[in-house]
Amino acid sequence: MPRRAAANRIPRSRASRRVFIDTSAFGALADENDDHHQDAIAILDRLVEVGYGQFTSNTVVVESHALIVSGIGINAGLRFLSEVEASRIARVRVRPADEQAALEILFRYDDKDFSFADATSFALMRRLGITLAFTFDSHFAQMGFIIATAENV
Repeated sequence: MPRRAAANRIPRSRASRRVFIDTSAFGALADENDDHHQDAIAILDRLVEVGYGQFTSNTVVVESHALIVSGIGINAGLRFLSEVEASRIARVRVRPADEQAALEILFRYDDKDFSFADATSFALMRRLGITLAFTFDSHFAQMGFIIATAENV
């Protein structure tokens, strides 16, 4: 394997097999018409196959529900909430310290158009030591996180 490709592979140690799931991934999974729908399914299948612990935040669940309801309807939004509730995805609450860290990120990187929700995800991922993001949002890569693909997990 070329050196660059090896550097982009995710370590396989049990402790490092954790992924943070972002709104863009949930949206792509829920919406069959989303440009990333098929990729999202392939990535999720691979994450499950390899045994990654899946994490998200209460903020991402709220944001995802709003996105899904506005994009594909109330029933899809309710289905999303039911599926998250029944899943093994760990839903981590954003703490006041995470919100403070998010504000610091937003002001430090004021040349970026990060949303407050994204910044809370970055802060939470840092707190939990999660480096892999299941997302289609390039902001995560801009903050130094690894974007999950079906090939690198």
